Amino acid sequence: MAKLLLGIDIGTSACKAAVFTKDGEVIAQATRAYQVYYPAPGWVEQDPLEWWEKVCQAVQAVLSAEGVSADQIAAVGVDGQSWSTIPIDKNGRVLHNTPNWMDNRAYEITERVKAEIGEERIFAVSGNRFEPTYTTPKIMWFKEHKPEIFRQTAVFLQSNSYIVFKLTGAICQDLSQGYGLHVYNINKGDYDAELCSELGIPIEMLPQLYPCHQIVGTVTPQAAAETGLKPDTPVAAGGLDAACGTLGAGVIALGETQEQGGQAGGMSICMDYAQAHPQLILSNHVVPGMYLLQGGTVGGGGTLRWFKEQLGAYETQLEKETGRNAFEMFSDLAAQIAPGSDGLVFLPYMAGERSPIWDVNAKGVFYGLSYDKTKAHLIRAIMEGCAYALHHNLETAEKAGIKVSVLNAMGGAANSEVWTQIKADVTGKPIQVPASDTATALGAAILAGVGVGIYSSFEQAVKQTIQIKRIHQPDENNHRVYQHYYQLYRELYEQLKDLMLKY
Repeated sequence: MAKLLLGIDIGTSACKAAVFTKDGEVIAQATRAYQVYYPAPGWVEQDPLEWWEKVCQAVQAVLSAEGVSADQIAAVGVDGQSWSTIPIDKNGRVLHNTPNWMDNRAYEITERVKAEIGEERIFAVSGNRFEPTYTTPKIMWFKEHKPEIFRQTAVFLQSNSYIVFKLTGAICQDLSQGYGLHVYNINKGDYDAELCSELGIPIEMLPQLYPCHQIVGTVTPQAAAETGLKPDTPVAAGGLDAACGTLGAGVIALGETQEQGGQAGGMSICMDYAQAHPQLILSNHVVPGMYLLQGGTVGGGGTLRWFKEQLGAYETQLEKETGRNAFEMFSDLAAQIAPGSDGLVFLPYMAGERSPIWDVNAKGVFYGLSYDKTKAHLIRAIMEGCAYALHHNLETAEKAGIKVSVLNAMGGAANSEVWTQIKADVTGKPIQVPASDTATALGAAILAGVGVGIYSSFEQAVKQTIQIKRIHQPDENNHRVYQHYYQLYRELYEQLKDLMLKY
């Protein structure tokens, strides 16, 4: 009987379960959506219990697909969105919805801590800015604003570690998600007890750290009953979705770079040492001994999803009638518009912005609207705005002397040849596209495969599972056009940021 691997991806808007052969072929996949809640300005929450419910449904769906059975699943890997803060009590009960990676409720706490302890002190340990979207300030927020919850909390978990807990009963913290905790010393790969004390975070509330591919437990009888998996199926610690997507895009060697087109956008540059940058994000890769210098933007596939929900009723109805994906229709419309969208520029700061501007007050903006602008202009401007945000991060890294030559794209946005070509033209860099839709889940599955010995190494796993489907070369004429509009994009934010702070 063929050995198969299951990858589970806990995204922002939905979870995905995908079953792979050891050669990386997708046998079955299923997606289940869940809610994002906005209970107050700057607050963005999700319910981990909903994640688990939808994971169970997605896993059941793939296990019922033709050619798949629970007996064939050799191991399970789980990846998840960054910077969750899930309080669970000693009985494993979730005590509160988790703020997610867009949540800024801890802004005042971060400003106070920066003044009292100092950004330099925290950056020296973590290699990351002290910003409210990270996990650390959210733990402190629970302590200050929900003391009854904090007192009951046994441990704070990340998105993937919560699903691993539900599958196995094991409490763990994988290394690639450690960067969300500023008390995690990224050079030493362990918690800094002294900084824990300074920030008032009990170190016992932080789970034990594990390599991402390590098998931390097996599927319990209860989890087996809920998911359809076989009891005692091995489960790896898993990792950060961006890091698993980087692995699933074939980026594991020094200087290789992933371009992310999921709900969020950004890039991950593979490094062999922990090279921090004050405007970027630094994490462990899921590959042992490697690191990722990341640019994480709010602008990604989520911007076009917002457009579909608010202004895409026609395409949504056509999707129901014809079965053709609305996002494919959006790509067709965008292709009708010339590079630069006839002067329409979009700032994709739909929930503030992360790197490299780090402005929780940044807001989404369409600049250049006029009567001659159409829906197609709006769609192309959204795609271009996200590409400008990507370019801003790449430019920031390159100004620090980090060389980037080729990008490997992953995420749903990479399915759009139009959007991928826009990114190539804006950045001036070739973009390679592996199996984009499943790269993140594939990365999680590879972790499990390495953990149980199906792959002898990460190098062997990448060579065996990942193939480039298409390559987008930048168009020099379009790149020149985009250089002009990129400068306008940058200037718009600089001119508007004080107004964004004020109103």
